Parts: sequence; structure tokens; C-alpha cells
Amino acid sequence: MEKKEYQVGDQVFVIYRNPHTANVANINQAEIVEHPENKGEKALFLHESYHLLAEDDAVYSTYEEAEKMYNKIFDYEQYD
Repeated sequence: MEKKEYQVGDQVFVIYRNPHTANVANINQAEIVEHPENKGEKALFLHESYHLLAEDDAVYSTYEEAEKMYNKIFDYEQYD
């Protein structure tokens, strides 16, 4: 999903790395919202905070898409 496709109110799934433990990542549900401090900017509302969208964010429209990429990134498909 490209950044320009996001609409306020969209529910998305993100691959989110733990900022305290770099080798830990999870798939989390988030919502696309208008950033409260940067009017006109869209943000992810995740873990009770706002994150400005970046081109390299791992954001997917379905859990299945996120899971497929997660498995590819972390090479878990070999265990399926």
C-alpha cells in the first residue's frame, strides 16, 4: 500500500520493531489518522501514540499481507 493510498479512518497492519530490542518485531493493527500537531499530515495511531508515515514503513491493508512479508523478512516460511 503506497502512502498516497491511505485514507483517514483506514485500519491497517504494520510490522513494528520494538525500539528497545531491535531483533523483536510484531504485527500490530493501527489506524490512519490526521496527525494532531501536523495538520494535513496523515499518521499511524499505534500503541496510543502518533507516528508520521514514512515511505519505508511496513504498512499493509490486511493481516495476511503483513504476515506474508513478516515471514519473508524473518525467513519463517521455511518452517511452514
